[in-house]
Amino acid sequence: MSSYRPVTIITQNSKMRAIISKINRISDTNSSILLIGETGVGKEVFAEYIHRTSNRNQNNFVKIGLAALPTDLMASELFGHEKGSFTSAMNKKMGLFELAHKGSIFLDDIDDVPIEIQTKLLRVLESRELMRIGGTKSISIDIRLISASKVDLKEIVKKKQFRADLYYRINVVPITIPPLRERKEDIPLLVEYFIKKFALNKLLTVSKSALNALINYTWPGNVRELRNVIHHASLFADNEITINDLPSEIAQNNHTDYIIKSCGMCFDQNNVSFNHIIECVGSNLLNETLRRTNGNQSEAAKILGLSLSTFRDKVKKHKKLQQKSCNVA
Repeated sequence: MSSYRPVTIITQNSKMRAIISKINRISDTNSSILLIGETGVGKEVFAEYIHRTSNRNQNNFVKIGLAALPTDLMASELFGHEKGSFTSAMNKKMGLFELAHKGSIFLDDIDDVPIEIQTKLLRVLESRELMRIGGTKSISIDIRLISASKVDLKEIVKKKQFRADLYYRINVVPITIPPLRERKEDIPLLVEYFIKKFALNKLLTVSKSALNALINYTWPGNVRELRNVIHHASLFADNEITINDLPSEIAQNNHTDYIIKSCGMCFDQNNVSFNHIIECVGSNLLNETLRRTNGNQSEAAKILGLSLSTFRDKVKKHKKLQQKSCNVA
């Protein structure tokens, strides 16, 4: 829960502005909203923005990260329990849905909710009533539900890992938040914001080379990763954040040099064909992109502008290259 305060989303990206415009149009409705986006894109910030711009903004905004909750505690945290309902239930406890009455509740990582909790959650959302564990009477609730998922829920619905009826219940207004690598024009704005936030007693600037490195990095951890990088740099830089204040993976983020250098043997051998060199460069490009996305094939495919199936076919093909004739990364 949190007291009232305004929330600003820092962006000059057209897709992000379109999302904000969409939210502003439906903020005063009670429609359930599903935020979809990679880890670290700012789903919690968007959830709070939705609440703060709604007519519920004077009431509670309750947020919970479901991935961090043990399954055996999840029902109690969400719906509450009565005293003596289980061994450790020494006192009556209100659940988070009760605490969010007249306000909004944000369920982050809803894709991690086990099936048995999904069933209970669906019942609460459909009836707008809940019963505490061990309770005997229903409690009416009036909440605005905001959910978030780091994966495409349709895919786990197909795998029978997520209830289709719950998916349709929470997916009334889906909003996909683009990753930071797709809105690089926001990076200078975010850098400036985080410097003001973390360098309270300093007048820090950012060198041109450092800013260029930050802009050109792929940010697999998105805004959260950028926030941590600037926080760290702000602690140790004196007057200016230089490229030496950045992590090595960002400071040395030259894709072309890395890929070409890893094909050094190809260029050194006079009898290597043009087609073989192209295949070698392609193989290193695939591997380097996978490295930068921590092995996430969907993310790597997006960076390279390929469909996931095409990307996987290329990975499979290039695995057959003989490393003895090319220094594959």
